[in-house]
Amino acid sequence: MGSPITCFKAYDIRGELNTQLTEEVAYRIGYAFAAELNAKTVVVGSDVRLTSTPLKLALSAGLVDAGAKVTDIGMAGTEEIYFATKHLGVDGGIEVTASHNPINYNGMKLVKAGSVPISGDTGLHAIKERAEQLSDDFVTGRLEHYTNDENIDADAFFSGKAHIESAKLKATEQYSEQSCMQDYVEHMLSYVDLTNFTPLKVVVNAGNGAAGPALDAIEREMLNKGVPIEFIKVHHNADGTFPNGIPNPLLPENRADTANAVKEHKADFGVAWDGDFDRCFLFDADGEFIEGYYIVGLLAEAFIEKNTDSKIIYDPRVYWNTEAIVAKAGGTPIKSKTGHAFIKERMRKEDAVYGGEMSAHHYFRDFAYCDSGMIPWLLIAELVCVKKQTLASMVKARIEAFPSSGEINSKLKDADAALARVTDKYKPIASVIDETDGLGLEFDTWRFNLRKSNTEPVIRLNVESKGDIPLMQQKTEELLALIRAE
Repeated sequence: MGSPITCFKAYDIRGELNTQLTEEVAYRIGYAFAAELNAKTVVVGSDVRLTSTPLKLALSAGLVDAGAKVTDIGMAGTEEIYFATKHLGVDGGIEVTASHNPINYNGMKLVKAGSVPISGDTGLHAIKERAEQLSDDFVTGRLEHYTNDENIDADAFFSGKAHIESAKLKATEQYSEQSCMQDYVEHMLSYVDLTNFTPLKVVVNAGNGAAGPALDAIEREMLNKGVPIEFIKVHHNADGTFPNGIPNPLLPENRADTANAVKEHKADFGVAWDGDFDRCFLFDADGEFIEGYYIVGLLAEAFIEKNTDSKIIYDPRVYWNTEAIVAKAGGTPIKSKTGHAFIKERMRKEDAVYGGEMSAHHYFRDFAYCDSGMIPWLLIAELVCVKKQTLASMVKARIEAFPSSGEINSKLKDADAALARVTDKYKPIASVIDETDGLGLEFDTWRFNLRKSNTEPVIRLNVESKGDIPLMQQKTEELLALIRAE
C-alpha cells in the first residue's frame, strides 16, 4: 500500500505542488488510469505552467508502464485534449492543468473514450484507490528507471525541470509526440460559415496562457480563406510565469486590460480566456464586460436558427432570459444541475445541441458534448456580421428584460444556518420552488437561487427580475442582509 493521495476532487484533480501533487503522484495517477480503464491508447497534453510538463512526463511514464500507448500533443488547452481524444479514437485523455488556480497549484482533467468525463461517480474514486495501492518502492524504482542524472530539487521543479527524460519514454516505443492543431482548427471553423464574415476587429487576451498558439493557428486559417478579420493581441505569448497574473477574467479586477484595448483600438468586441481556455469571456465595443448568462441566450438562439426544435441545456442559477429566448425561437429549454459533469450527462441523454452555464462554460453536441472556449466567440463573430448589429445592441434588450445580480459569494461561519434563515422567510411565499441545485424560489416579478459551496463555508446568491432593475437590486440587498446576519 502506498501513500494517501489528497488531490482528487469531485470532478478532477487539483492540488498544491510538492505536498499534494508531485511527479510521484502523477506517475501513480497515470498507472492507475490505464489499469482502471484498461486503456491501451491515451492522449495527453499540458497547459503553459512550468510544472505541467514535468507532471505530464511522469504521468506518461505511469501510463506506459501500465501498458498504454501514449500520444503527447504538447502544450494544449483542455478542449484540445477533448478534441484529440475523440478525433484520434483513443481510450482516454488527460490534460495537466490548474486552469485559474494559484501558481503553486496544478491538476489534471480526465476523460474516457469519446471524451466522456470521469468524475467521482464514474471512475475517479476507483482511479484514486488504485493509485494509492501502488507501493512506494515500486513507484520510486520506476521513476529512477526513466530519470535523468540531475538531482532536481523543489526550486528546479517549479522552474520546469523534469526528472523524467522524454528520450527514455520514446525509447519504449509506447510514447510519441503528435500535433492535432490543424485538425482542431478545421473543426473549430466548421461551426461557422466563413463566407458570412464581414470586416471585423477583435481584441483577444490569452492571458499568457495556452490560448495564444491556438488563436494563431485559427487566425492563419481564417486569413488563408480570405476572412477579413484583424486580431489585437493582448498578453498573447504563452508564459508559464504569468507576468500579468493568473488569467481569470471572471474576477472584475482582471478585466481592465481587455476593456482598455477594445476602447483604444475601437474594436468590434473583445474576448479573454482563462489559462486552459475552456472558458471565454466577452466584452462589447465600449469595453463593457458581458455576463455569461446573456451569452447563453445568444448562442441558444443561434443554434435554434440553424437547428429547428433544438434542445438547449442551461443551469438553474439564472434562467428566465434563456427560457424566454429558447421558447420564442421554437426550441426546448431543459434545466440541469450546475457543473460540467451534470451538463454533459444531461446533454447526452437529451441529445441537446448546446448547453450553457452563466459561469462562461459552453457545451456543444458536435464537440463530443464538451465545453469549448473557442467556439463561442466564433459564433458571436458570425452573429455580429450576419445581423449587422453590435454585440452591445444584441444583449442590451435582454439585460433590460431580465436584469441579474451576477453571482455574489458570502463567506460565513455557518452556511447551513444562513440557508435555513432564507428558506424560512421566503419559501412559504414563493410561487415556484425549484431544488434542482440549491434553493431556487420564484415570485411574480423576481426570483433567486441560493447554493452552498461543496468545498468551503460559502453561500452563492443569484437574483434576477422581470424588467425591474431597482427591484432586483432591492431584493439582492435584502437577501444579503439576511444571509450575512450572523
